Amino acid sequence: MLWVGSPLRADGARLSTDGKELLLGGGQPKLDSNLSYFNDSSREFFTGRPLVVRGKHENGAFVARSLWPADYSLDFAKLTYQPLQSGESLDSLIRAEQGGAKSPFAARVLWQRDPKAPRQWAGKPVLAFVLNGAQGDDDEAHGGHFAVATGRFGARGEWGDWTVNNFYNLDSVSEKGVVAASLPLDAYQGDLNSGQSWYRPSYLVVAVLKSERVAARYQDAINRVFNHFYRHDVVYNHATANCAGLNIETLRTLGWQIPKAGPTSRLKGALAFPVVAIKERSLEDARKATDYLLAEQTALYPMVAFQAAGSDLLNRLSAGKAATPYEQALAEDLEGLIFIRLPQYPSSRAFGDAPVASIDEFMRRVPEDRTQWKTVPNPPRAFPAELKDPQAPAEAWLPSAYAMFGYSGILGMLAIGLMRRGWRWRKAKSGDGHIDYKHGSGK
Repeated sequence: MLWVGSPLRADGARLSTDGKELLLGGGQPKLDSNLSYFNDSSREFFTGRPLVVRGKHENGAFVARSLWPADYSLDFAKLTYQPLQSGESLDSLIRAEQGGAKSPFAARVLWQRDPKAPRQWAGKPVLAFVLNGAQGDDDEAHGGHFAVATGRFGARGEWGDWTVNNFYNLDSVSEKGVVAASLPLDAYQGDLNSGQSWYRPSYLVVAVLKSERVAARYQDAINRVFNHFYRHDVVYNHATANCAGLNIETLRTLGWQIPKAGPTSRLKGALAFPVVAIKERSLEDARKATDYLLAEQTALYPMVAFQAAGSDLLNRLSAGKAATPYEQALAEDLEGLIFIRLPQYPSSRAFGDAPVASIDEFMRRVPEDRTQWKTVPNPPRAFPAELKDPQAPAEAWLPSAYAMFGYSGILGMLAIGLMRRGWRWRKAKSGDGHIDYKHGSGK
């Protein structure tokens, strides 16, 4: 079951010169909470090119919900075989030219088992990693987003119908209407409200496989994660169970030992709780800062997760170095690795950039004065208590909980020590005038 959101799909559609004949039809699907939308620059970008459009019939017209350029399909024979050169890395490819937000669509083969063999990749299964960049109009969204996709290439190199596993917080209402779900890639990127391509550049590392077994095992596993996620057995957490962490940890559970980066700083994490609590006068901010600094970075930052998985494919598994049965299957089935960069769709929204990969980088991008941050509030959406499974395991304690109790214990011991010291002082002082009637002193 996939969350499509649109009962109809139009292949090979084109916009008229004014861009209104197909897109808007009888109504405009913009959400009131969405701060930007399709405009003249969007019309120029899509006009004249073949499109895949999802939408519905309404009042006798076709109302588009998502737009996907059909010319993003890959011509395998014409793809450039270009492994990473000296000084190049996935990081440098992502960060080039404002993250590629305004750059043209690009794809290149980074690795191929036999570089001289013809690429007969039509119909081949894939396991793909999707990284979405930083938004240009939201200072809380510089970390980007991460997802994993599965599917097969089409007969003409199409890939818009791959399944993307998209985790978002269920306990808040997205201003763009994003709903955590497995959905087609063309909708994930191109939905007029929630599509990632409308508000930031995106990047993919695509593992082309000769067998579906590795991708199928991941998809079966992540389906079970979604089952628990929707039941609230697994709760979204920005530091430990976010879009990157839920996907990466699922792959690790299957046996892919994606290298870990460790926490940002254990020392800073230990000191963050009291420092932030005093500076911001907020225990909630103190807990967040502690959890971010102590979280495993591949489970925290989409950029770090993307680079860790992509680099492991390029440097270890493509060389046949596998330590587990799942890694062995992945190494055996790898036929090629493709890097794809998707530009941001032009619209009334500001252009984005590459996502940040650290707290320090994040702090360099945002105004020092937090009151100057550009943010979009997301109202809470409480999970009904009656739907919670009483047999579900309790949530694990976060590092900030241990820090809070630890510092509370230290403060408690200091308070007791000060109280004891004060009691002794008062006792000593009162002893100067003490009357010992038994011995007749003080008479």
